[in-house]
Amino acid sequence: MKFRTEIEFKNSDNKITLTDRIFSVGSCFSAEMSEKLQNGQMQTLCNPFGTIFNPYSIKNVIKNLHDFKIYKNEDLILYNEEYISLQHHTSFNSNYAHKTLEKINQNIEIGNQFLQKTNWVLITYGTSYIYEFLPKKQLVANCHKIPQKFFNKRFLTDEEIRFSITETIELIKDICEEDVQILFTISPVRHSKDGMIENQLSKAKLICAIHEVLPKFENCHYLPIYEVLMDDLRDYRFYKEDLIHPNSQAIQYIWEKFGNAYFSEEVKEFINENYKIKASLEHRPNDDNSPKHKEFLEKLQEKIKIQQSKVKHKIFS
Repeated sequence: MKFRTEIEFKNSDNKITLTDRIFSVGSCFSAEMSEKLQNGQMQTLCNPFGTIFNPYSIKNVIKNLHDFKIYKNEDLILYNEEYISLQHHTSFNSNYAHKTLEKINQNIEIGNQFLQKTNWVLITYGTSYIYEFLPKKQLVANCHKIPQKFFNKRFLTDEEIRFSITETIELIKDICEEDVQILFTISPVRHSKDGMIENQLSKAKLICAIHEVLPKFENCHYLPIYEVLMDDLRDYRFYKEDLIHPNSQAIQYIWEKFGNAYFSEEVKEFINENYKIKASLEHRPNDDNSPKHKEFLEKLQEKIKIQQSKVKHKIFS
């Protein structure tokens, strides 16, 4: 008897290797996968504009990185004594314009340089909703808790979503390594504040648009993350207490499916060994100066040295 609907990832002909760079952008799932790659000491960069949810704003992130856009004072607004970019996450906010701009432009430089050598891009869309900032008549990525009266909330049209996905792909193919692989996912996180019916419609628009656009391009793939949470892990024990976000067990399950489909064998071994090393590094002994602990650290450093010999980029720095 079968008691669940198991969804498999299609095994990829192209595998992530030890020398590859992986760029992640979008909602929380991209950040979760990037963190696991980073903990495994792979070369990865995630969300240089902060967490972004809709296709239009994600397209703007890629375009600004591609064009090496330099943000200036006129790109910011002052609200509640903070200088804010409405295209960025709140983590970029500060009480001084030059500090906000410095952080934004540093991230753009880092993102531009990383993308030029990127082999894999992971994009996660969270919503079809977007907000227009009425004083500037500008579509924005983040409202920064500015009063709702200053915004108009609406769905992106199907044409806007398709255009955003298409331009995102074209910009990535132009700036990244030749034969870059682009992986699209839909976040399984429910945007319950929009309303549950509205959330389903929002996700459906994204899924439809992706499946319309991707067949027109090579090296673009859809990962069924949304479907795994909705159908395979159809149980609230795989969610956090808010009943909205997947818990660590669900994330680990998806991570393993992703790795089995996309990691080369040497990457699997490299990451798994680095996880063990990381856990050892986090161990706190009763006595830092005991001979036994010093011996433990020496053996650990030897393991790191062996792992470092496998790659050119610096690990455990």
